Amino acid sequence: METWVQGLHKASTSPFGDGGRHACAKPCSTAGGTRGWGSGAQTISEGGGRRGGEGALVPVNVWVTQPGDPVGCVALHREGSYVVASGTCLGLLDWEKGQVEWAAWLDRDKPHNRFNDGKVGPAGRFVAGTMPEASAPGVWEPGQGSLYTLYADRSVVRQLDQLGIPNGLDWSLDHHTLYHVDGLDYSVRAYDYDVQTGGLANPRLVCQLEPEQGMPDGLFMDTTGTLWVACIDGGRVIRMDAETGTRLCTPEMPVSRVTSCCFGGADYSDLYVTSAADSLSPEQLLQEPQAGHVFKVLGLGVRGLASCHFSVQCSLSQASVPGVVTSHTDCLGTLASAFNLLGPVEDEDKEQ
Repeated sequence: METWVQGLHKASTSPFGDGGRHACAKPCSTAGGTRGWGSGAQTISEGGGRRGGEGALVPVNVWVTQPGDPVGCVALHREGSYVVASGTCLGLLDWEKGQVEWAAWLDRDKPHNRFNDGKVGPAGRFVAGTMPEASAPGVWEPGQGSLYTLYADRSVVRQLDQLGIPNGLDWSLDHHTLYHVDGLDYSVRAYDYDVQTGGLANPRLVCQLEPEQGMPDGLFMDTTGTLWVACIDGGRVIRMDAETGTRLCTPEMPVSRVTSCCFGGADYSDLYVTSAADSLSPEQLLQEPQAGHVFKVLGLGVRGLASCHFSVQCSLSQASVPGVVTSHTDCLGTLASAFNLLGPVEDEDKEQ
């Protein structure tokens, strides 16, 4: 098997999934989704973008709250609409109108937390994790992260807590298992997944990485049921058996800070890999001139799956949510009044 790595685009700042400002790499018309491929428009997005010409890759910084409040992840909702996790808030972004309708404000007791990674599951629910900001370079307080589910009726349930750095996640082909990365533990775990309720049970370890392999970050499943795990500061993506954690192959990348991956292209046979340039010294940037690029890996001989779309029962603006945001610029003032009137977040052991 012969593989080829092609550099596509350098983001103006660090890519999605690392809490920095978010740019996008897009072959053509608008689509979206964190590590998601838009099958209708044949596009890949890292957090938002604007329509470009055929083959164009257009970087755009997207602020949905205020500068400094990072976008952790986005996912497809419908054409021109995305579910977005920004800061510790969840909402729906209408790209053309420049409006965000907020659904929930989480981790209010942890002011240094933010959303990191998330994805829409097979039942149309958005699952995303919060993590603490680093207290020093490479230092995070353990046990501060949580994993939340945003349901179609705008309710939010905390599925897991006491996590380190919740990162990539994906579901088994039969939808009965959720695979989830905790970067701070250097682990990939599996949970029994209840498709009807979104609940998790029976955690077990799939793979324990060594620090020299890099911190596990983004995760994606292919059509054969194997996992692809991006290793930040490891310069590689690891394909592993989802049951045993056995390493099957390891595409090496020309950059160290590999953040995530997804399959795309006409038949989902191209692996798109994102990277970051933040935290690299000037000397390291000289050694890694492609840091921050998005790469396309060809010839792997496997295919990925289409991204799921978030399902909602009604537009958030039709629901009785006070203070719906009317533009990007007035988000902050609206949040202060709206969030105080939102209901509490439920824990997984409470009735939904």
